[in-house]
Amino acid sequence: MIFRFLAGLLLLVLGLGAPLRTAAAAAPVTLAELQERLDQRLRSERFRGGLWGVQIVSLASGRVWFEHEPRRLMSPASNSKLFAGALALDVLGPEFRIRTPVLGAAAPNTEGTLAGDLFIAGRGDPSWRVRGTSRPFASIFMPVVEVLRRAGVRRIAGDVVADATWFHQPPQGSGWTVDDLNDWYGAELSGVSLEQNYAELSLTPAPVPGGEVSLAWLQPDVGLELISRLRTGAADAPAQVVVRRILGEPRVHLWGSVPAGGQPELVNVTVPRPADWYATALRAALLREGIVVAGRARAVRWPDPSPVPVGAVGLGELISPPMRELVAEFMKPSQNLETDLIFGHLGETRRGSATPPYRTGEALALDALREFLVRAGVDPTEVRFEEGSGLSRNNLLTARATVGLLTAMARHRAARDFEASLPVAGRDGTLRTRLRGTAAEGNVSAKTGTLRYANAISGYVTTAGGERLAFALLLNRQVPEPGAPSVREELDQMVALLAAYAGPG
Repeated sequence: MIFRFLAGLLLLVLGLGAPLRTAAAAAPVTLAELQERLDQRLRSERFRGGLWGVQIVSLASGRVWFEHEPRRLMSPASNSKLFAGALALDVLGPEFRIRTPVLGAAAPNTEGTLAGDLFIAGRGDPSWRVRGTSRPFASIFMPVVEVLRRAGVRRIAGDVVADATWFHQPPQGSGWTVDDLNDWYGAELSGVSLEQNYAELSLTPAPVPGGEVSLAWLQPDVGLELISRLRTGAADAPAQVVVRRILGEPRVHLWGSVPAGGQPELVNVTVPRPADWYATALRAALLREGIVVAGRARAVRWPDPSPVPVGAVGLGELISPPMRELVAEFMKPSQNLETDLIFGHLGETRRGSATPPYRTGEALALDALREFLVRAGVDPTEVRFEEGSGLSRNNLLTARATVGLLTAMARHRAARDFEASLPVAGRDGTLRTRLRGTAAEGNVSAKTGTLRYANAISGYVTTAGGERLAFALLLNRQVPEPGAPSVREELDQMVALLAAYAGPG
């Protein structure tokens, strides 16, 4: 007994996840006890200011194991992505690929000259990036180079044009706040996107305090002006850097300090009008590859009309990875831009000749979502979305609707792809460092969600007794208290408790 107490105390002091291990070690033995333990947590005094929405259901029997205010509309944060991903897999299908036309104003002549402009007619493909891979930045443009070489193009007499007009979408999703737009997770939406529409800036301190900080972009051609008030601080002082790009301006302001002689600091900067960035970087890539471009780089975005002339010639197309991969790429790391690009693309596939041109692809995708929910047996009045990623604070859903979606997707023809897209506890995505050392590690597949005063985790777990469950845990308006477990820890303890339960249903 003394040894177990000392061991637990040591884990607590070292911050090695003692609360989760304690929850798992003291697993309830009956369903009634599990329900009581969960109820006690939700009704704890520390949640007096918070709002819970919870439901846990057996996938085998459909029996509700536990629920608390399951029909309360909650802010889901990135739990919204569960619905965007399921919708894409259902409507477009796991094998669907986004195809981006590469067009010329005319066919190339026998000498390989394209007598006019080159157009990249964007369709919202989110895969034009190398971030998170070992590939060089320039490799993003090699598919375009290969298309042009196959078409026999050696010289472009006109401009390189990024056409982002097919994608009827403002640069920001509905319900986003102005504060979001300065940060990488609120990067602009565009039918032609590049490197998730933000660039990385390296800040290298001087060897001694007071010296100038050197600035260098990791990605070229971003077209931003840097206004730095950074200085090198003391070697033992922490880095303190503030980056601000005023909305609508191409100037980036930097304040603060980085420690003398330290390693370079990296900061993320959103790039406005990313189609312009793409066109400029593509033109530079073509020149490096020996394709002459006589004109300039330029871009056009909605609501301006497409610059592609009648009679333009198809030179080839750029093909994305399959939808199953695109969904996993936004679901596991919870990537907002890529979610909303897929969501908007799906909406645009529904656009018809009678669709008002002012109606956005986002709005059309929301129509598709409501239809999908009805087919899936989920009450659409319990899913009130403005956009797909969950960055909108106006998105609302219930725990019951979330579990209903998870249940429907467990029976769906794309069930395997849907579950494979979710982060796995202790393994990858936003759950990579969570729930380690518990019965949930490698067992729970779930989507997280985090905004200020909104936290969620919903997905699948197999109990120690072999029962497969769908669960949704949503907590809103909980203000962190000094010395108390974080909201994330509280949610993880509940998930660990489910995983460790070995009793019958």
